[in-house]
Amino acid sequence: MQRAGIRFRKEYGQNFLIDPDVPAGIADGCADSPDTLILEVGPGIGSLTAELAARYQRVLAVEIDRGLIPVLAETLSDCHNVTVLNADVMKLDLPTVLQEWAGDRRIGIDVPVAVCANLPYYITTPILMRLLECGVPFSSLTVMVQKEVADRLLAAPGTADYGAITAVLGYYGRVRRLFSVPRGAFMPAPNVDSAVVRVDLYPETPFPVNDRSLFFRVLHGAFEQRRKTLVNALNAKCPEFSKQEITAAIVACGFPDTIRGERLSTADFAELSNRLAAGNS
Repeated sequence: MQRAGIRFRKEYGQNFLIDPDVPAGIADGCADSPDTLILEVGPGIGSLTAELAARYQRVLAVEIDRGLIPVLAETLSDCHNVTVLNADVMKLDLPTVLQEWAGDRRIGIDVPVAVCANLPYYITTPILMRLLECGVPFSSLTVMVQKEVADRLLAAPGTADYGAITAVLGYYGRVRRLFSVPRGAFMPAPNVDSAVVRVDLYPETPFPVNDRSLFFRVLHGAFEQRRKTLVNALNAKCPEFSKQEITAAIVACGFPDTIRGERLSTADFAELSNRLAAGNS
């Protein structure tokens, strides 16, 4: 970076891995088959990218910082199965880009595609949601996030860390923690520790919903004012339903009408939204 005249950029949340054991551990756990195509978000200076390239068929690394492209050209010069794309993953047409990259093979059908990323702390949730909702049939998402974020992603219903993102991830896949990463493994060192988590995505969600838009509205509404009862929270979020209809649906799910949304699991939210949809059809 000194040779290239590049400095760390706070606006991109840049903290680069300097402990060689960490990228190796992430790469080992991010996919089950060496035939997997890996989409890496934010390769930085290529520490993790090189480990991915040594284990998997191809790696597409998407880096937003134009200044890091010459650094990556140097650090990945021997990695002939890596393509570096200077772009913002939040703006990319990922299905098109990945299909072009895969050639004649169908992504997610003929060849598995997985995500591996060291996510900036300030944009973790938006990137996760972008990846989940982009339409690409990823087999898994392996991400390094702030430890407190990892605790939220893995939290159980009714706990202080449980929130909307926990329940949303539960709809898409099964989340597990791979290992923890101390702050000293980065340069510059952040003020918090990190953790690596993997989301194994369901080929088809085990929580079928009749109206996906309503399901997500109910789920997010339950947490927007989490100290309110679920009845009152949804009465504000879903005005097309009366308070009596919401109460009846909650009770029909087997819950008291005083329950708060933070007590419901992903399956519970699916059942509740289905009962509301059925009552309003």
